[in-house]
Amino acid sequence: MTELSRRSFLTGTAALTALAALGEGAPAHAAAPGARVTLAEPGPMVPPVPAVLLTVNGMPGDPDEISVVWTFVVNGKPPQIGVSIGHEHVAQRLVARHREFVINVPVVDIVEPFDRVDMNSRRVADKFAFAGLTRGRAVAVDAPTVAECPIQVECRVFVDLDLPPARHVFFAEVVAVTALAGAVDADGRLNVPAVPFFGMTAGSGEFYTMGRPVGHIGKSVDRDDIRY
Repeated sequence: MTELSRRSFLTGTAALTALAALGEGAPAHAAAPGARVTLAEPGPMVPPVPAVLLTVNGMPGDPDEISVVWTFVVNGKPPQIGVSIGHEHVAQRLVARHREFVINVPVVDIVEPFDRVDMNSRRVADKFAFAGLTRGRAVAVDAPTVAECPIQVECRVFVDLDLPPARHVFFAEVVAVTALAGAVDADGRLNVPAVPFFGMTAGSGEFYTMGRPVGHIGKSVDRDDIRY
């Protein structure tokens, strides 16, 4: 059988036959659980959500900014990322002005500083000093970084849009990524056990580490080369 691309869309009878063949010998899934409940208040309950610190230059005369924002992967090749920032956050107008920023991926050692930044994202202040974090500089964009974060994703905005009622979404090209020694292997692949990063559980408001591995992208088609 011809190998199927991870991102192929299959339609028609032949496609159904191919999918059935791929599923032969697969373990049976457990029966569906019991009754479901409808929540009184709907929300974007899609855990885990990346926990990141966005850094961007300040306004003239103001300190550089750190802010906690919603972020998501747009594309792997070319590498593109998106961030969603509330109108009330200081970072929103700064990213709109400078068009460059860094996504810093924190680890468990700075959970408390991370939360302090999050709870003060509307304040104009030196949040590096406020949270006890170390300011660094990006290598390819004009923006600060958080030195304690082992992964730093440097971004340049290529399009943005206002999203009613009160958010702005920026889509950005990833122009450089730097990582601390040991965070990635010689081929640039993330070394997950060496990086104790954490995610936010949308729906409970808690922070969790990644836990144990349960599989990888492409496992069902005997591939282990897909990173994004």
